[in-house]
Amino acid sequence: MRVLIIDDEEDTRQIACMSLSLLGGLDVIEAENGQDGVNKAAVEQPDVILLDMMMPMMDGPSTLEALRSNERTRNIPVIFLTAKAMTTEIERLKRMGARGVLTKPFDPTVLANQMRAILEG
Repeated sequence: MRVLIIDDEEDTRQIACMSLSLLGGLDVIEAENGQDGVNKAAVEQPDVILLDMMMPMMDGPSTLEALRSNERTRNIPVIFLTAKAMTTEIERLKRMGARGVLTKPFDPTVLANQMRAILEG
């Protein structure tokens, strides 16, 4: 399974990348901002996108909107990664088309399994 991580924080990307590739056996692609992520998603066609909520210029919801408006990325499942895990926010993101929401800080030892559970659920 190919995962695109879109997050402006290099530390978060590195931890998630190591967690998903080394522990989860997944193929990981990284993007450092929303626009880069939208472009890479169209070219790379990942199986799932792990998307940060809070980013400068193009935040998570704006990035999701751009992904959904592009025919090449419209159907790629998106899982948000956020420090703001309030129930109302989670419901809003799901209404926008997110498959699920994971909270920061995440546990690197179970991240891949959490993503798989969301995709299977």
